[in-house]
Amino acid sequence: MNVVVQVGLVLLAVGALSGWAVMLKVAFPGVLRRAGVTSPRRLLQAHIDFIVMGVILIAVGTALPDLATWNRVLLIAGTIVNPALFLPLAWKESIADTSGYRVITVLSFSAMSVATVGAAVAGLQA
Repeated sequence: MNVVVQVGLVLLAVGALSGWAVMLKVAFPGVLRRAGVTSPRRLLQAHIDFIVMGVILIAVGTALPDLATWNRVLLIAGTIVNPALFLPLAWKESIADTSGYRVITVLSFSAMSVATVGAAVAGLQA
């Protein structure tokens, strides 16, 4: 099994497990408040995004097992970082206004854009 699919399976598992944090919001909302979470919806966004990114990796890795290394690296990096970007926002929304957060966001979204287009081109040429 190639590394793209393996990472996809891990992200899918992370997404499934992060559902427990979402459940806390419903069943035990005080737990998240005590943990300092000020924006629980960001946990839901991360939960969904980890699952979606895992499915993307599984699909691309299965369809294109010989995808170029540069493309795999960008795709894996983007699918890990994009959902992770929601996590600090759960504790402090204003972090989105920092230059570091913005730079990481632009780099991550750029990686995903280049990687998915690269994968599409590779698939169309196969």
